Amino acid sequence: MTKRRSRGDGGLHWDEKRQRWIATANLGFDPSGKRIVRRGSGRTKTEAKNKLKEVLRDYEDGLAIAPTGYTVADAVNDWLAYGLAGRDLGTVENCTILSRNHVIPALGARKLRDLSAEDVDRWLAAKAKTLSTRTLQAIHSCLNRSVKRAMARDKVKRNVVELCSVPQGQMGRPSKALTFAQAEAVLKAAEGTSMHAYIVVALLTGARTEELRALTWDHVFLKGQPDADPPQLPHIAVWRSVRRGGDTKTRKSRRTLALPARCVDVLWEQFEDQGWDRLAAGDKWEEHGLVFSSAVGKPLDATNVRRAFRQALKDAEGINADEWTPRELRHSFVSLLSDRGVPLEEISRLVGHSGTAVTEEVYRKQIRPVIQTGAVVMDGIFKRGPER
Repeated sequence: MTKRRSRGDGGLHWDEKRQRWIATANLGFDPSGKRIVRRGSGRTKTEAKNKLKEVLRDYEDGLAIAPTGYTVADAVNDWLAYGLAGRDLGTVENCTILSRNHVIPALGARKLRDLSAEDVDRWLAAKAKTLSTRTLQAIHSCLNRSVKRAMARDKVKRNVVELCSVPQGQMGRPSKALTFAQAEAVLKAAEGTSMHAYIVVALLTGARTEELRALTWDHVFLKGQPDADPPQLPHIAVWRSVRRGGDTKTRKSRRTLALPARCVDVLWEQFEDQGWDRLAAGDKWEEHGLVFSSAVGKPLDATNVRRAFRQALKDAEGINADEWTPRELRHSFVSLLSDRGVPLEEISRLVGHSGTAVTEEVYRKQIRPVIQTGAVVMDGIFKRGPER
Protein backbone atom coordinates (compact mmCIF):
# COMPACT_ATOMS: atom_id res chain seq x y z
CA MET A 1 0.00 0.00 0.00
CA THR A 2 1.39 3.42 -1.02
CA LYS A 3 2.25 5.58 1.94
CA ARG A 4 0.13 8.74 2.19
CA ARG A 5 2.11 11.97 1.88
CA SER A 6 2.22 14.11 5.03
CA ARG A 7 0.16 17.28 5.24
CA GLY A 8 2.12 20.22 3.83
CA ASP A 9 4.39 18.06 1.68
CA GLY A 10 2.40 18.84 -1.45
CA GLY A 11 0.98 16.44 -3.97
CA LEU A 12 2.41 14.14 -6.61
CA HIS A 13 0.43 12.66 -9.50
CA TRP A 14 0.87 11.38 -13.03
CA ASP A 15 -0.41 13.62 -15.82
CA GLU A 16 -1.47 11.30 -18.64
CA LYS A 17 -1.81 14.11 -21.17
CA ARG A 18 1.64 15.56 -20.54
CA GLN A 19 3.22 12.20 -19.77
CA ARG A 20 5.00 13.69 -16.77
CA TRP A 21 4.88 13.49 -13.00
CA ILE A 22 3.46 16.68 -11.48
CA ALA A 23 4.45 17.90 -7.99
CA THR A 24 2.18 20.53 -6.44
CA ALA A 25 2.49 22.69 -3.34
CA ASN A 26 -0.31 24.67 -1.71
CA LEU A 27 1.18 27.89 -0.30
CA GLY A 28 -1.94 29.44 1.16
CA PHE A 29 -3.97 32.28 -0.24
CA ASP A 30 -3.17 35.61 -1.90
CA PRO A 31 -4.71 38.94 -0.72
CA SER A 32 -7.75 38.38 -2.96
CA GLY A 33 -8.44 34.99 -1.36
CA LYS A 34 -7.25 32.94 -4.34
CA ARG A 35 -5.38 29.75 -3.48
CA ILE A 36 -1.64 29.92 -4.26
CA VAL A 37 -0.45 26.71 -5.93
CA ARG A 38 2.96 26.10 -7.45
CA ARG A 39 3.85 23.11 -9.59
CA GLY A 40 6.97 21.30 -10.62
CA SER A 41 7.18 18.54 -13.19
CA GLY A 42 9.58 15.81 -14.18
CA ARG A 43 9.88 12.67 -16.22
CA THR A 44 10.35 10.64 -13.06
CA LYS A 45 8.93 10.76 -9.56
CA THR A 46 12.36 11.66 -8.18
CA GLU A 47 12.76 14.61 -10.54
CA ALA A 48 9.30 15.90 -9.71
CA LYS A 49 9.90 15.45 -5.96
CA ASN A 50 13.17 17.38 -6.20
CA LYS A 51 11.38 20.21 -7.93
CA LEU A 52 8.79 20.13 -5.16
CA LYS A 53 11.48 20.21 -2.45
CA GLU A 54 13.02 23.25 -4.09
CA VAL A 55 9.66 25.02 -4.09
CA LEU A 56 9.05 24.16 -0.42
CA ARG A 57 12.59 25.18 0.55
CA ASP A 58 12.10 28.58 -1.05
CA TYR A 59 8.81 28.94 0.76
CA GLU A 60 10.36 28.06 4.13
CA ASP A 61 13.13 30.61 3.46
CA GLY A 62 10.46 33.25 3.15
CA LEU A 63 10.77 33.61 -0.61
CA ALA A 64 7.93 33.78 -3.04
CA ILE A 65 8.30 31.13 -5.69
CA ALA A 66 9.49 32.63 -8.95
CA PRO A 67 8.09 31.29 -12.20
CA THR A 68 10.43 28.59 -13.42
CA GLY A 69 10.48 30.22 -16.86
CA TYR A 70 11.56 33.66 -15.59
CA THR A 71 14.65 34.53 -17.63
CA VAL A 72 17.46 37.06 -17.52
CA ALA A 73 15.73 38.89 -20.38
CA ASP A 74 12.56 39.13 -18.28
CA ALA A 75 14.55 40.61 -15.39
CA VAL A 76 16.35 43.13 -17.60
CA ASN A 77 13.18 44.22 -19.41
CA ASP A 78 11.39 44.59 -16.08
CA TRP A 79 14.20 46.81 -14.78
CA LEU A 80 14.19 48.91 -17.95
CA ALA A 81 10.43 49.36 -17.72
CA TYR A 82 10.09 50.10 -14.00
CA GLY A 83 13.51 50.38 -12.36
CA LEU A 84 14.61 53.57 -14.10
CA ALA A 85 11.61 55.71 -13.20
CA GLY A 86 12.60 59.31 -12.54
CA ARG A 87 15.96 59.00 -14.28
CA ASP A 88 17.14 61.35 -16.99
CA LEU A 89 15.99 60.41 -20.49
CA GLY A 90 19.60 60.14 -21.64
CA THR A 91 20.33 57.64 -18.86
CA VAL A 92 17.29 55.55 -19.77
CA GLU A 93 18.25 55.53 -23.44
CA ASN A 94 21.85 54.59 -22.69
CA CYS A 95 20.86 51.73 -20.36
CA THR A 96 18.34 50.46 -22.89
CA ILE A 97 20.89 50.41 -25.71
CA LEU A 98 23.54 48.66 -23.59
CA SER A 99 21.07 46.07 -22.28
CA ARG A 100 19.56 45.21 -25.64
CA ASN A 101 22.85 45.16 -27.52
CA HIS A 102 25.05 43.36 -25.00
CA VAL A 103 23.15 41.79 -22.10
CA ILE A 104 20.00 40.26 -23.57
CA PRO A 105 21.54 38.72 -26.72
CA ALA A 106 24.21 36.90 -24.70
CA LEU A 107 22.39 35.96 -21.48
CA GLY A 108 18.72 36.73 -22.05
CA ALA A 109 17.57 33.16 -22.71
CA ARG A 110 19.12 31.86 -19.47
CA LYS A 111 16.65 31.15 -16.68
CA LEU A 112 17.43 33.64 -13.95
CA ARG A 113 17.51 31.06 -11.16
CA ASP A 114 20.03 29.02 -13.21
CA LEU A 115 22.34 31.97 -13.95
CA SER A 116 25.74 31.26 -12.40
CA ALA A 117 28.78 33.35 -11.61
CA GLU A 118 30.65 31.31 -14.25
CA ASP A 119 28.10 32.39 -16.87
CA VAL A 120 28.70 36.03 -15.97
CA ASP A 121 32.49 35.64 -15.90
CA ARG A 122 32.53 34.03 -19.35
CA TRP A 123 30.22 36.73 -20.72
CA LEU A 124 32.39 39.56 -19.39
CA ALA A 125 35.58 37.89 -20.60
CA ALA A 126 34.15 37.60 -24.12
CA LYS A 127 32.98 41.22 -24.10
CA ALA A 128 36.39 42.40 -22.83
CA LYS A 129 37.88 41.45 -26.20
CA THR A 130 35.95 44.19 -27.98
CA LEU A 131 34.65 46.68 -25.40
CA SER A 132 36.39 49.32 -23.30
CA THR A 133 36.66 48.92 -19.55
CA ARG A 134 34.15 51.70 -19.01
CA THR A 135 31.59 50.01 -21.27
CA LEU A 136 32.19 46.70 -19.47
CA GLN A 137 31.46 48.42 -16.18
CA ALA A 138 28.27 49.86 -17.65
CA ILE A 139 26.87 46.56 -18.96
CA HIS A 140 27.85 44.80 -15.71
CA SER A 141 25.95 47.51 -13.83
CA CYS A 142 22.86 47.03 -16.02
CA LEU A 143 22.79 43.29 -15.37
CA ASN A 144 23.62 43.71 -11.68
CA ARG A 145 20.83 46.21 -11.11
CA SER A 146 18.36 44.04 -13.04
CA VAL A 147 19.12 40.96 -10.96
CA LYS A 148 19.16 42.99 -7.75
CA ARG A 149 15.65 44.25 -8.54
CA ALA A 150 14.49 40.71 -9.33
CA MET A 151 16.00 39.48 -6.07
CA ALA A 152 14.12 42.15 -4.11
CA ARG A 153 10.94 40.80 -5.68
CA ASP A 154 11.78 37.19 -4.79
CA LYS A 155 12.43 36.07 -8.35
CA VAL A 156 15.83 34.67 -7.40
CA LYS A 157 17.60 33.85 -4.14
CA ARG A 158 20.84 35.71 -4.60
CA ASN A 159 22.60 38.03 -7.01
CA VAL A 160 25.56 36.19 -8.51
CA VAL A 161 26.41 39.18 -10.74
CA GLU A 162 27.49 41.16 -7.70
CA LEU A 163 30.09 38.51 -6.96
CA CYS A 164 31.79 38.91 -10.35
CA SER A 165 34.58 41.39 -11.03
CA VAL A 166 34.81 43.44 -14.20
CA PRO A 167 37.90 42.52 -16.25
CA GLN A 168 40.19 44.97 -18.00
CA GLY A 169 38.77 45.87 -21.40
CA GLN A 170 40.18 47.52 -24.48
CA MET A 171 41.63 51.00 -24.39
CA GLY A 172 38.89 53.57 -24.91
CA ARG A 173 39.25 56.71 -26.98
CA PRO A 174 41.56 58.94 -24.92
CA SER A 175 40.56 62.54 -24.41
CA LYS A 176 42.83 65.12 -25.97
CA ALA A 177 43.69 68.76 -25.43
CA LEU A 178 44.44 71.42 -28.00
CA THR A 179 47.86 72.99 -28.08
CA PHE A 180 48.00 76.79 -28.19
CA ALA A 181 48.56 76.74 -31.96
CA GLN A 182 45.66 74.34 -32.47
CA ALA A 183 43.43 76.44 -30.19
CA GLU A 184 44.18 79.55 -32.25
CA ALA A 185 43.35 77.61 -35.43
CA VAL A 186 40.05 76.43 -33.95
CA LEU A 187 39.05 79.95 -32.88
CA LYS A 188 39.91 81.31 -36.31
CA ALA A 189 37.99 78.57 -38.15
CA ALA A 190 34.93 79.09 -35.93
CA GLU A 191 34.59 82.78 -36.82
CA GLY A 192 31.43 83.45 -38.77
CA THR A 193 29.82 80.12 -37.81
CA SER A 194 26.84 79.57 -35.51
CA MET A 195 29.21 77.91 -33.02
CA HIS A 196 31.67 80.77 -32.73
CA ALA A 197 30.44 82.14 -29.40
CA TYR A 198 29.93 78.65 -27.97
CA ILE A 199 33.47 77.54 -28.84
CA VAL A 200 35.08 80.74 -27.51
CA VAL A 201 33.22 80.59 -24.19
CA ALA A 202 33.83 76.83 -23.76
CA LEU A 203 37.56 77.14 -24.50
CA LEU A 204 38.21 80.29 -22.48
CA THR A 205 36.12 79.47 -19.38
CA GLY A 206 36.30 75.66 -19.17
CA ALA A 207 32.54 75.31 -18.66
CA ARG A 208 31.06 71.88 -19.36
CA THR A 209 29.01 71.42 -22.51
CA GLU A 210 25.91 70.54 -20.47
CA GLU A 211 26.41 73.75 -18.46
CA LEU A 212 26.67 75.94 -21.56
CA ARG A 213 23.60 74.37 -23.15
CA ALA A 214 21.62 75.32 -20.04
CA LEU A 215 23.14 78.83 -19.67
CA THR A 216 20.49 81.58 -19.70
CA TRP A 217 20.87 85.30 -20.33
CA ASP A 218 19.79 86.16 -16.80
CA HIS A 219 22.97 84.39 -15.63
CA VAL A 220 25.20 86.42 -17.97
CA PHE A 221 26.50 89.79 -16.77
CA LEU A 222 28.33 91.34 -19.72
CA LYS A 223 28.57 94.75 -18.03
CA GLY A 224 29.57 93.28 -14.71
CA GLN A 225 28.07 94.63 -11.52
CA PRO A 226 29.83 97.97 -10.85
CA ASP A 227 27.50 98.78 -7.94
CA ALA A 228 28.34 95.58 -6.07
CA ASP A 229 30.70 95.62 -3.10
CA PRO A 230 33.31 94.91 -4.26
CA PRO A 231 32.51 95.77 -7.93
CA GLN A 232 32.27 92.69 -10.16
CA LEU A 233 33.83 92.23 -13.59
CA PRO A 234 31.78 90.80 -16.48
CA HIS A 235 30.98 87.22 -15.52
CA ILE A 236 28.66 84.24 -15.96
CA ALA A 237 26.92 82.31 -13.21
CA VAL A 238 27.37 78.61 -13.92
CA TRP A 239 24.54 77.47 -11.69
CA ARG A 240 22.58 75.18 -13.98
CA SER A 241 23.05 72.25 -16.36
CA VAL A 242 20.87 70.12 -18.60
CA ARG A 243 20.81 67.39 -15.98
CA ARG A 244 17.46 66.35 -14.53
CA GLY A 245 16.21 69.11 -12.25
CA GLY A 246 18.74 71.55 -13.70
CA ASP A 247 21.38 70.91 -11.03
CA THR A 248 25.08 71.07 -11.79
CA LYS A 249 27.12 67.87 -11.69
CA THR A 250 28.35 68.46 -8.12
CA ARG A 251 27.87 71.10 -5.45
CA LYS A 252 31.25 72.66 -6.25
CA SER A 253 30.32 72.84 -9.93
CA ARG A 254 28.00 75.71 -9.01
CA ARG A 255 30.37 78.61 -9.54
CA THR A 256 30.66 82.14 -10.92
CA LEU A 257 33.39 82.84 -13.48
CA ALA A 258 34.81 86.15 -14.68
CA LEU A 259 34.73 86.43 -18.46
CA PRO A 260 37.82 87.06 -20.57
CA ALA A 261 37.41 90.11 -22.84
CA ARG A 262 37.14 87.91 -25.92
CA CYS A 263 34.17 86.08 -24.37
CA VAL A 264 32.45 89.39 -23.61
CA ASP A 265 32.81 90.42 -27.26
CA VAL A 266 31.41 87.21 -28.73
CA LEU A 267 28.53 87.10 -26.25
CA TRP A 268 27.47 90.63 -27.27
CA GLU A 269 27.53 89.39 -30.87
CA GLN A 270 25.55 86.30 -29.86
CA PHE A 271 22.94 88.50 -28.18
CA GLU A 272 22.52 90.56 -31.35
CA ASP A 273 22.48 87.54 -33.67
CA GLN A 274 19.86 85.85 -31.53
CA GLY A 275 17.70 88.96 -31.80
CA TRP A 276 17.77 88.66 -35.60
CA ASP A 277 16.97 84.94 -35.32
CA ARG A 278 13.98 85.81 -33.16
CA LEU A 279 12.68 88.24 -35.76
CA ALA A 280 13.23 85.76 -38.61
CA ALA A 281 11.48 82.94 -36.76
CA GLY A 282 8.41 85.02 -35.91
CA ASP A 283 5.66 82.87 -34.40
CA LYS A 284 7.89 79.79 -34.55
CA TRP A 285 10.24 81.21 -31.93
CA GLU A 286 10.18 79.43 -28.54
CA GLU A 287 11.48 81.66 -25.78
CA HIS A 288 13.55 79.79 -23.20
CA GLY A 289 16.01 82.57 -22.39
CA LEU A 290 18.91 80.40 -23.51
CA VAL A 291 22.22 81.90 -24.58
CA PHE A 292 22.87 79.04 -27.02
CA SER A 293 19.79 77.75 -28.83
CA SER A 294 18.53 76.61 -32.20
CA ALA A 295 17.40 79.04 -34.88
CA VAL A 296 13.91 79.01 -33.33
CA GLY A 297 15.00 79.26 -29.68
CA LYS A 298 14.79 75.57 -28.78
CA PRO A 299 17.36 73.94 -26.46
CA LEU A 300 20.29 72.21 -28.12
CA ASP A 301 21.04 68.57 -27.42
CA ALA A 302 24.47 66.95 -27.36
CA THR A 303 24.12 65.68 -30.93
CA ASN A 304 23.25 69.16 -32.25
CA VAL A 305 26.31 70.65 -30.58
CA ARG A 306 28.72 67.90 -31.67
CA ARG A 307 27.57 68.10 -35.30
CA ALA A 308 27.79 71.90 -35.44
CA PHE A 309 31.14 71.85 -33.61
CA ARG A 310 32.71 69.52 -36.15
CA GLN A 311 31.22 71.52 -38.99
CA ALA A 312 32.81 74.68 -37.58
CA LEU A 313 36.20 72.96 -37.33
CA LYS A 314 36.27 71.48 -40.82
CA ASP A 315 38.55 74.25 -42.15
CA ALA A 316 40.79 74.53 -39.08
CA GLU A 317 44.43 74.18 -40.06
CA GLY A 318 46.07 71.03 -38.70
CA ILE A 319 42.81 69.76 -37.17
CA ASN A 320 40.83 66.67 -38.18
CA ALA A 321 37.35 67.73 -37.06
CA ASP A 322 36.07 64.15 -36.79
CA GLU A 323 38.64 63.40 -34.09
CA TRP A 324 37.48 66.12 -31.70
CA THR A 325 34.45 66.62 -29.46
CA PRO A 326 33.13 69.74 -27.69
CA ARG A 327 34.07 68.42 -24.23
CA GLU A 328 37.74 68.52 -25.23
CA LEU A 329 37.58 72.30 -25.21
CA ARG A 330 37.33 71.94 -21.43
CA HIS A 331 40.37 69.65 -21.40
CA SER A 332 42.20 72.23 -23.47
CA PHE A 333 41.29 74.99 -20.99
CA VAL A 334 42.85 72.99 -18.16
CA SER A 335 45.99 72.19 -20.14
CA LEU A 336 46.53 75.77 -21.33
CA LEU A 337 46.24 77.12 -17.79
CA SER A 338 48.54 74.40 -16.47
CA ASP A 339 51.13 75.24 -19.13
CA ARG A 340 51.06 78.85 -17.91
CA GLY A 341 51.83 77.77 -14.36
CA VAL A 342 48.39 78.24 -12.76
CA PRO A 343 48.23 76.15 -9.54
CA LEU A 344 46.25 72.92 -9.81
CA GLU A 345 44.02 73.92 -6.89
CA GLU A 346 42.96 77.08 -8.71
CA ILE A 347 42.28 75.19 -11.94
CA SER A 348 40.09 72.74 -9.98
CA ARG A 349 38.04 75.66 -8.64
CA LEU A 350 37.64 77.10 -12.13
CA VAL A 351 36.34 73.86 -13.66
CA GLY A 352 34.17 73.00 -10.64
CA HIS A 353 35.94 69.87 -9.44
CA SER A 354 35.56 68.81 -5.81
CA GLY A 355 39.31 68.13 -5.59
CA THR A 356 42.49 68.14 -7.64
CA ALA A 357 42.63 64.39 -8.38
CA VAL A 358 40.25 64.40 -11.35
CA THR A 359 41.74 67.64 -12.68
CA GLU A 360 45.22 66.14 -12.69
CA GLU A 361 44.44 62.59 -13.81
CA VAL A 362 41.76 63.26 -16.43
CA TYR A 363 41.98 66.86 -17.56
CA ARG A 364 45.61 67.98 -17.33
CA LYS A 365 47.54 66.57 -20.37
CA GLN A 366 32.62 78.78 -4.11
CA ILE A 367 30.07 81.09 -5.96
CA ARG A 368 31.38 84.42 -4.59
CA PRO A 369 33.73 86.10 -5.04
CA VAL A 370 33.99 85.85 -8.81
CA ILE A 371 36.95 83.64 -9.73
CA GLN A 372 39.06 85.87 -11.95
CA THR A 373 42.22 83.84 -12.50
CA GLY A 374 41.01 82.11 -15.66
CA ALA A 375 39.86 85.35 -17.29
CA VAL A 376 43.13 87.14 -16.54
CA VAL A 377 45.32 84.35 -17.86
CA MET A 378 43.14 83.78 -20.94
CA ASP A 379 43.30 87.49 -21.76
CA GLY A 380 47.07 87.08 -21.81
CA ILE A 381 46.95 83.96 -23.98
CA PHE A 382 44.30 85.09 -26.46
CA LYS A 383 44.55 88.79 -27.21
CA ARG A 384 41.28 90.71 -27.43
CA GLY A 385 39.75 90.56 -30.89
CA PRO A 386 39.16 93.58 -33.17
CA GLU A 387 37.21 96.40 -31.60
CA ARG A 388 33.52 96.35 -32.36
